[in-house]
Amino acid sequence: MANEVLSEKRSGSRKFAPLGIIFGLLGLILFAYFVSAAGVGEIISRIQRLGAGFLLILAVSSLRYVVRSLAWTRCIDPAYRLRFRDAFAARLMGDALGNIIPFVSVAVSEPSKAVFVKDRVPLMVGLSGLAIENIFYALSVALFVFSGTATLLLTFSLPKALRYASIVALCVTLVIVPLAYLIIRRQSRFLSGALGFLGKRRIAPKVIAKVQPRAESLEERVYGFYASSQRSFLSIFALDCCFHVAGVLEVFITLSFISPVAPTLVQAFILESVNRIINVAFKFIPLRVGVDEGGTGQVSRVLGFSRGIGETLAIVRKGRDIFWVAIGVLLIWKRGFSLRSLNE
Repeated sequence: MANEVLSEKRSGSRKFAPLGIIFGLLGLILFAYFVSAAGVGEIISRIQRLGAGFLLILAVSSLRYVVRSLAWTRCIDPAYRLRFRDAFAARLMGDALGNIIPFVSVAVSEPSKAVFVKDRVPLMVGLSGLAIENIFYALSVALFVFSGTATLLLTFSLPKALRYASIVALCVTLVIVPLAYLIIRRQSRFLSGALGFLGKRRIAPKVIAKVQPRAESLEERVYGFYASSQRSFLSIFALDCCFHVAGVLEVFITLSFISPVAPTLVQAFILESVNRIINVAFKFIPLRVGVDEGGTGQVSRVLGFSRGIGETLAIVRKGRDIFWVAIGVLLIWKRGFSLRSLNE
């Protein structure tokens, strides 16, 4: 079953590979433009000023993997046990795939995490645990983005385009959170229901026939967890919130090294909330090349930082991502998985 799951995801990813390459190239063009506009020399100077502080950033960024791995272990069916070290390694490997394979961050990276631990827990148990943890994480992201965007709107004078984008982000979160609550509260079978709707209309009947039973099983496990493990909700949500706290701390530390003006926690909070929006909206672009530099650069200037600070922050963030991608790829290689076979 594990091979079938990845095979289906890979066949879908092949269709989107050309788009991934196109968006990746556009991202590189944007990256070159924003870095050039900010000043290559200034950015290099600020990165050099960071120096050994990069090790501190790596240490803080590791907390993000730690808390989400712990949250995943708490979302596993009580009849099974997923060790933290296995969940941590699987998350590193899965996120590495999502960062280096264009346009398939969700299609491959999330299911692959369950595949990487299938020798510890059954595949569907791992997948359902991931689905549950991602629900909590999505809720924490929505609340975090809402808070950061509201703070930005109420505290700073924004250009018209940025103000409209912030209002749209607020409206989206105001719709998503109540909708997600209603779906879970009513235990709506929206996934299997949608597949059944497509099946009745003879749309990809062979694929639907394979996928629908798994979707039903996944929904049963997710709602079963909701019914039997409500006491765990607060601890899981708190762990996912710690992910954002670590992100704010990481931004604050980075700015403390690269900015001539001392940053505030409010500025770090807003910049990290903007980074969450970029990560969600442009997840299909490897390492968010170009869009991160553009978005972070514009917001950092609104917050009062000098030109190039936001772009440098985004580049440092890429350095951190590349470090963890390298660790994930090394783990994949040591476990005998082939990156090429996963993308074929």
